[in-house]
This record gives sequence, C-alpha cells and structure tokens, in this order.
Amino acid sequence: MNTTFNTTSTSSAVSLRPIARGGVTSAQGFTAAGVHAGFRKNPGRADLALVVADRPVAAAGVFTTNRFCAAPVQVSREQLGGIEHGYGTMRAVVINSGNANAATGEPGLAIARETCGVVADALGCKAGEVLVASTGVIGVPLDIEPFEQGVPQAAAALSREGAHDAARAIMTTDTHAKEYAVAYESTAPGFEGCAFTVGGMCKGSGMIMPNMATMIAVITTDAPVQPAALHEILLSQVRVTFNKVTVDSDSSTNDTCVIFASGDAAQGVALIEQGTPAYAELCQAVHAVCEKLARAIAADGEGASKLVTVNVHGAATEADADTAARSVANSPLVKTAIAGHDCNWGRIAAALGKCGVPFDQSRVDIDIMGMPVCRAGLTVPFDEAEALRRFEEPEIVIEANLGAGTCSTTVWTCDLTHEYVSINADYRS
Repeated sequence: MNTTFNTTSTSSAVSLRPIARGGVTSAQGFTAAGVHAGFRKNPGRADLALVVADRPVAAAGVFTTNRFCAAPVQVSREQLGGIEHGYGTMRAVVINSGNANAATGEPGLAIARETCGVVADALGCKAGEVLVASTGVIGVPLDIEPFEQGVPQAAAALSREGAHDAARAIMTTDTHAKEYAVAYESTAPGFEGCAFTVGGMCKGSGMIMPNMATMIAVITTDAPVQPAALHEILLSQVRVTFNKVTVDSDSSTNDTCVIFASGDAAQGVALIEQGTPAYAELCQAVHAVCEKLARAIAADGEGASKLVTVNVHGAATEADADTAARSVANSPLVKTAIAGHDCNWGRIAAALGKCGVPFDQSRVDIDIMGMPVCRAGLTVPFDEAEALRRFEEPEIVIEANLGAGTCSTTVWTCDLTHEYVSINADYRS
C-alpha cells in the first residue's frame, strides 16, 4: 500500500511505498551484521551491531541532552565536528548492548575511541570515519576485549541480509526488533524518475523521554545529499517524531540517532540541497521512517499493553501544546487508568491543569477513543460499556482542545502496568 504525504510548497505530494521486511540495509550501499561479542553472558544473544557504508558517505547525528552523557555520545559528537556541527563524512557505526559505557570517566572515553580504531582496522578505513554507540547498564566499566573479538566477526558477516541481526543485537528490554523502510520515485527537478530508499532500525523500551532522538537509532538512505542538508533533515524530523515519544519521562544518557546517505541511487547528479523540491521529498521519507520507529518504541514500552497517542489542540504556542501533551502522556494516573481500561477523563484534566500552560478550563474539550467525555470543562455522559469495548483496541487515542489558540502537537506513550515495575526492579540481575 502506498502512503501519500504532503510536502512543502516546493514540491508536490510524494508517494511512499513501505518495503516488506525493510530495514537499515534497504537503501543501496549499506551492509550490516549482528553478533555475540561477549558483552552479555548469554552466548545465544547478539550484543554487537555493525552498520557499514560501502565507502565514506555523508553522515549526521543528534544526541542526548542529558548532562551525564555517555562516553560513546561524546566521541561520536567529536567525530561529527562537535556539538555545534553534527555532520561529516563517515563509513560505519558500531553499537554494543549490555553496557552503556556511561559515567565511566576517562577510561570510558579511551575505550570508545579505541573501539573506533578496532572498527577502522577491520574495515580498512580511518578511525575518524567510525561512530560508536552503547546501551545498557550505567556506571559499569567497559572492556575493549569484546570489541576486539566481535568486530572482526561482524565485519566478516556483513551483508545486506544482516539488517535484522543488527536490529536484534541492539535490543535491551525491547521485546522485538524495530525496523522499517520506504521507497519513492522522485518527481523533483534534476531527479525525475530516480528511485530513492530510506530505511532504519532503532531500539528503545524504557528510560524513554528523549530530547534529541531515541535510545539508539540508525537511518540510511541512498539519496545524494550534502552533509549539512542531511543534518537539517535529521534535526527537523527528529523534533516531530523521536522527540515526541515518552515511556517513563526519563531521558537516557546514551540517546543517539545517526543518518547516513550513500547517494548510490543517483550517482553523478548534483547533491540535494536544503529548500529544494528534492529536499522536501526526502524529508517526507525520513519522517515516515522515524515516525514508524518512534511509534514502535512507545508501543513496546516496558510492560506496556497499549500504544497511547495524545493529541493536544488549541494551545497558544507550540511549546504549550508540547508541555500539555507530555503532562498527560507522563501522568502515572492517566497511564494506569488506561491499563485498567478506566475511561477516567478527570485524570487527563488534572494532568493538563498541573502543567503550567495557561488556559481557561471552561473552554477545554476532551475525547477518549473518539468519545466526547468533557465539553467546556464539564462532564459529558457516555456509555461505560462502549468505553470498555473501545479500550480493547491496541492503540488508545486521547484528544484535548485547550481553547487557547491554534497550535497542536502529538505525543506517543504507553500504559503503565505491573510489569514495568518488575522489569526495572530486576534490570541489573
């Protein structure tokens, strides 16, 4: 099935085709692998992923704003020109699970940098062309030996069929691998008829309320893009996808989202620049992949049984809309009510009222699963049996109109169950 998105005024609509079993190697010019390197005790569980471009390509990244940021975040930022830059030319990204290499001081930084060298040796590239990411337990020293063992093994296993192994290798408490890809045919001047692909993988289930991206995400495309333009695409789409996810309101120390562009689908043409029709098309494709992965994170929240979509309308500013939506999405009372199939709109009203956003309660409307439950700040009678029936759906949608302006936003979260406590009580065991 094709999905049509409207682009900006610089381009007509672009038709995106989801790729069956698509992932991070769906775009031309990329291979991947996932292996067991020894970061985890279970020898049957992959714990090291490698995603590699056939040659050095345009790359960009965004990272956590957590001030306890992990060593691999600091090193990858350096590789991409520092916190004020965020893009460059890269060959690969290596990701380990099971150990975050966070709060590990100078030894952790040394290991992250040494890891880039291990990958460079295995691929025959420069250490400065390698990005590194880690996920797992915070505050535990990380050894280089698993990288020395696993990276050559992963390099030998690289293939376009290795995307799923890579996606599984970066999982922590995720219940399944998260992958997606789309293709489209460009109608932009200079690129007419070119078939481009955007694919990606991510991991994330707990410690999720990013302020940059998600736990770990890798996006690839075979469109030809200038590195600076690629960075702007990533920033713009992360803001409205990965940055709109919250599972438990905790931003990770390791959040990393990187994108690579090989240009292999249209060699010998001019690079896509910001503000052009081709740029607008690519933005739509990156958005589709990032949104699909972001929703997958929310749906797979630790212990979750429901994906929850919170739509806030009628806010005075975009920032107000975001604050109000996050207050609802992060409310333990709202999340537990959803877990209990309780259509308790009063908890939503309370979450809106506590968030500090100015509005007049007498102008607020609230709907749950398409049912009006509050109008002008007052209760609306509804059928409790019908509410229970609608709560059987896998996605619960909450709509709130603040009646204070014209700005809107969407935030994705999940319900809060007993299983969340069990998972996090036993996380280090």
